[in-house]
Amino acid sequence: MLVIVLEAAPPRLRGRLALWLLEVRAGVYVGRASQRLRDRLWDEILVNIEDGNAVLIEANSSLEGGFTFRTAGKSRRLPVDSDGFPLVAFHPEDG
Repeated sequence: MLVIVLEAAPPRLRGRLALWLLEVRAGVYVGRASQRLRDRLWDEILVNIEDGNAVLIEANSSLEGGFTFRTAGKSRRLPVDSDGFPLVAFHPEDG
């Protein structure tokens, strides 16, 4: 299972993801994808996210939590691995 959530993403990126995944809510995409396709979609996100942000969540049975995730773009959240369990670190807002 693959889940991608976009915020403030350009329409062309949303359209590209909709070719491969089902958009169940605005900016929320789900589906099944091979590792190759997941990496290709992630590359598209990295190149086209502009001022938005994204998170990609994928199943990973080898980890304690059963999933892993990646983030991109301007976000206060950063993935952190704590002994194989995915956690989220928050950065303070720039002031």
